Amino acid sequence: MNNRIKPLYRKENKVSLSNKYNVSTGSEYRYQRHSKAFLNDDRNHKSMTSGKYGYDYTPLFKFLLSKVGSDWDKIYAEAKARLNDPEPIFWMVALQESERRSIVRLGDSTYYSGLFVDDDGILAIVNPNIGSSELPDPHRGETISFNGLLMDK
Repeated sequence: MNNRIKPLYRKENKVSLSNKYNVSTGSEYRYQRHSKAFLNDDRNHKSMTSGKYGYDYTPLFKFLLSKVGSDWDKIYAEAKARLNDPEPIFWMVALQESERRSIVRLGDSTYYSGLFVDDDGILAIVNPNIGSSELPDPHRGETISFNGLLMDK
């Protein structure tokens, strides 16, 4: 039996999704790697595949939404233990009143309800009455999602 806790992020291979992320195919590297400027710069001595991976934090955002109404300290401790970096937590959760937003955009066409920690230390939604009507209209052929659900506008 595996007791390992499932992480709240997924590793994405950006090379296979090169059109989505506008990652170059690497052909530019072959033209510059033997130039004098390139060879004399120590910063350029790196793997050809470095920086080709990213992280998808969708599981984190769904986890945070599922914990609304619970104690923030416990939520934060669990989320932090299951992440590679705690920063994405605060893309959605505002600790200061000035940082609160009703809708948080996390990606090209992905939106989530903004969250905050109230005075009692409870995780709450900034505006629980907000709906898909407040989202921007998608471009032709674009699909948008709100809180992990696809929206028809």
